[in-house]
Amino acid sequence: MNIINPATEEVVAVVSEDNASSLSMKFDRLAAAQPTWAATSLNDRINTMERFMRLLDENQPALAATLASEVGKPLNQAMNEIKGAIARIKWLTGHAAKYLADERMDDGEGSIEEYISYEPLGIVCNISAWNYPYLVGVNVFVPALIAGNAVMYKPSEYATNTGLDITTCLKAAGVPDGVFQTAIGAGDVGGLLLDQPFDGYFFTGSYATGKSIHEQVAPKLVPCQLELGGKDPVYITDDVRDLTAVAEATADGAFYNNGQSCCAVERIYVHERVYEAYISAFLKQVNAWKIGTPTDEGVYFGPLTRNEQRLVLEAQVTDALAKGANLLAGGKRLEGKGFYFEPTVLADVNHTMTVMKAESFGPIIGIMQVASDEEAVALMKDTEYGLTAGVYAGNRQRAASILRQLNVGSAYWNCCDRVSAALPWSGRQHSGIGATLSHQGIRAFTKTKAWHIKG
Repeated sequence: MNIINPATEEVVAVVSEDNASSLSMKFDRLAAAQPTWAATSLNDRINTMERFMRLLDENQPALAATLASEVGKPLNQAMNEIKGAIARIKWLTGHAAKYLADERMDDGEGSIEEYISYEPLGIVCNISAWNYPYLVGVNVFVPALIAGNAVMYKPSEYATNTGLDITTCLKAAGVPDGVFQTAIGAGDVGGLLLDQPFDGYFFTGSYATGKSIHEQVAPKLVPCQLELGGKDPVYITDDVRDLTAVAEATADGAFYNNGQSCCAVERIYVHERVYEAYISAFLKQVNAWKIGTPTDEGVYFGPLTRNEQRLVLEAQVTDALAKGANLLAGGKRLEGKGFYFEPTVLADVNHTMTVMKAESFGPIIGIMQVASDEEAVALMKDTEYGLTAGVYAGNRQRAASILRQLNVGSAYWNCCDRVSAALPWSGRQHSGIGATLSHQGIRAFTKTKAWHIKG
């Protein structure tokens, strides 16, 4: 399998893919090693993850360079991702003991002691994503390993070298070889993993693939968590305090990492009283950002990771223009080498256009004028997804009233495109099921046992 640099279209590595036989052998290693790992003290498992965290910190420049070379992420954004992963691991290791400890449930006055223990699921399958391989990876394999599970980790074929870097760091931190195995390959290898008798499946990716995985593993009656896509809306009310700052923040929310984020802002609704001023400030920010080679200083937009996504974006632009949208910036791929696409801003959009309904996952945004909060709410709710939604408003009560009406896993007031290790990361509708991060994300990799103790 060839690993392609999306900025140059050159082959940067050639790796061997797994097959049914090699995956079966790796599963057997996991099954043999997991009981001993589970019997290792929780403190030792936490210490191992802390060593992994330090190795990420010590090797940031080299790890970021690998990441940039295969996904096209600008180098400073690659460094930011690794720093973010370190921060998440710090929270997870700092809180795991509290949330994995036995939990006393009785009041101590009866004749029977009642408590809950949290035991590892066993052997879990982590099919990960390419857009944030460190961040979406640590959401799963770090708490899974801390809880005493063995992990089969499949990095995306577009982030294979980064997946191998992660594996090297985990082994150097002291994770036994049999406890963490890496599956290499594309979607067909992921399909083969579904044939193995895992005790839990944790997938990050598209709705279509997640739905297929869920259907295939459902007969096994084991946990299957899915972190899927989004069509995340933001609404700009007419009472925002600093419209320029809001425009800059929401532009970053839409275009950071080239818009290749499940929680990127994908549609913007602006109250008619501030619409023109917002559009002007938004365009000023987008036009100020530099497009170029990911390793060049000051670059904000690198190439898309996947060449085929440019066809999706081109189709959305064509559809929007045919239905009356106004193209304010971008709209096409760049000439020459690399999978580049111009940052694209469309105004005068509506919900007959695919750009406002289907996930874009790229540097494109539709901005729509609304006359009232009620109209904004109706449009924000008009989606099959339910990951995040944001409201920028001067009044917290007004924003909260709007956000309570939306069926999303994360609600933002005066911010967007944000994830916190202390809060559950979860989607509704086509955005997924289950949660990572927070205490829920730690316990997601456990099964509970109810204890009734009569002395």
